Amino acid sequence: MSNASTTATAPAGPPGGAPAKAGMSADFTHRQILTILAGLMMGMFLAALDQTIMATATRTIADDLHGFDMQAWATTAFLITSTISTPLYGKLSDIYGRRGFFLFAIGVFIVGSVLCGLAQNMYELAAFRAIQGIGAGGLMSLALAIIGDIVPPRERARYQGFFLAVFGTASVIGPILGGFFAGQETILGVDGWRWVFYLNVPIGIAAMAVVAKVLHLPHHRTDHRIDWPGALALIVGLVPLLTVAEQGRDWGWDSPRAIACFVIGALGLVAFIFAERAYGDEALLPLRLFRNRTVAVGATSSTIIGMAMFGGLMTVPLYLQIVKGSSPTIAGLQMIPFVVGIMAGSITAGQLISRTGRYRIFPIIGSVLMAASLGLFALVGADTPLWKTMLVMVLMGLGLGGNMQPMITAVQNAVSPREIGVATSSVTFFRSMGGTLGTAIFLSVLFNVLPDKIRDAYHTAASTPGFQQAIAANPKQGELLQQTQSGGALSDTSFLGRLADAIAHPFKVGFSDSIHIVYLMALGVMIIGLIVVFFLPEIPLAQRSAQAQRAADAEAAEQNAAPADADDPDSPSTGRG
Repeated sequence: MSNASTTATAPAGPPGGAPAKAGMSADFTHRQILTILAGLMMGMFLAALDQTIMATATRTIADDLHGFDMQAWATTAFLITSTISTPLYGKLSDIYGRRGFFLFAIGVFIVGSVLCGLAQNMYELAAFRAIQGIGAGGLMSLALAIIGDIVPPRERARYQGFFLAVFGTASVIGPILGGFFAGQETILGVDGWRWVFYLNVPIGIAAMAVVAKVLHLPHHRTDHRIDWPGALALIVGLVPLLTVAEQGRDWGWDSPRAIACFVIGALGLVAFIFAERAYGDEALLPLRLFRNRTVAVGATSSTIIGMAMFGGLMTVPLYLQIVKGSSPTIAGLQMIPFVVGIMAGSITAGQLISRTGRYRIFPIIGSVLMAASLGLFALVGADTPLWKTMLVMVLMGLGLGGNMQPMITAVQNAVSPREIGVATSSVTFFRSMGGTLGTAIFLSVLFNVLPDKIRDAYHTAASTPGFQQAIAANPKQGELLQQTQSGGALSDTSFLGRLADAIAHPFKVGFSDSIHIVYLMALGVMIIGLIVVFFLPEIPLAQRSAQAQRAADAEAAEQNAAPADADDPDSPSTGRG
């Protein structure tokens, strides 16, 4: 095929079973792309549904396992393993092909889901969520890398709607299902919330069947060393630092255990940098990539967006359930404005990028909207009307929608087609790392300041006539208030439903005041992110996919090698008589 940029079916190898070379990387027809997208959407639906279904079920799960103040463990464990595994998937799929690793990721996710459903305490749940995270690390990053393989950056918006439909559907259905399962005492003799995890099993099996059938990408294997030392050093570096971020408030930030985690984590990160330098282009995260300004800006801004995004996603459902008294199901429905904002922002950005070929302005606008929404969230109190909170959700969603896909597109467009996997996984890795750090730090801050804020709110309310009358009318509820003084309320917040409104209100005020601090911290981080995004360069978007570019490169290499073979007396093609 002389012109790799023309759209054609992906051909089989040449007759006789000889390995296909340039022909293996041809462009795909619209129909073929849609067929491959069907497999990718199943995998992405699995990951997206798990993230959104947990948003409204977390409180019930934590209360049932008597660990509301330990819920960060379950979230952080998932994010740690998904973060660390993401660059491994990207690098290994560049070498060995994407299909096998995509199937492996789905399989591990299914196993982790079954184990999560069997958890008996928060420590077990955290361990099993870590297994889930190993699978989740490949689902999103590999799907994005495969799209980079088969669709040119300029045309990617044409197919973006399919992914948005999957993400949007999961984002709407997930919180509703999470709330439904969390609201049931038992289903078929099993605790209702456990079906949050068991639901992944049939969906995962269906996804594996679809992917195994339709996802057949041509791949020319390139042998490389695998950067296992870098992967090990990254684990040694991140795990202690994220652990101390979660446990520092209980251990004491200057305790021997905390200091040991800081030291081990720092040594691990230093070892990681040395390992990446030693492995050069074969490194897990090649340092050379970060000399590319687009990649450097993309990685930095993705870290910051991850912190702000996960910080917001974790605290808003808690606010709706604890402060507004919404059931998990209702809280899921109340998050729909956030999803609408993400979809509207992504669709608008994608269509405009497809028409104009320009992408730089969208992360800038998105960062401004995110910063504004975080500032407005910091003004939301216990008595703020719900519709105002929903408007802020829409604004936050618009900002995220304008940030995520354009940044991936920019980074994929700025690197060699042979590095699509590692470049995509790098951006996803830093976004996940930001989410991991943001979740651990922000939730740690929240639960660190919460007891004092609740105590102050009750101290202020104690002198008001309405509170005094409520206590006089409900003397037994005074005993329940001792939980807030001892900190027991942080392990199980279900007692709020048994309190009179006037007695529960100070608790809600204390919780609202606590999350204000989280949002102000996130706002400060997001302002730094806005400054970083201004350094993103504008590079013309390529008109051909990574597969087509690799085909053209391979064909050019063959043509260049042919004259050299003809002149080489030792070449088999010349013969020796």
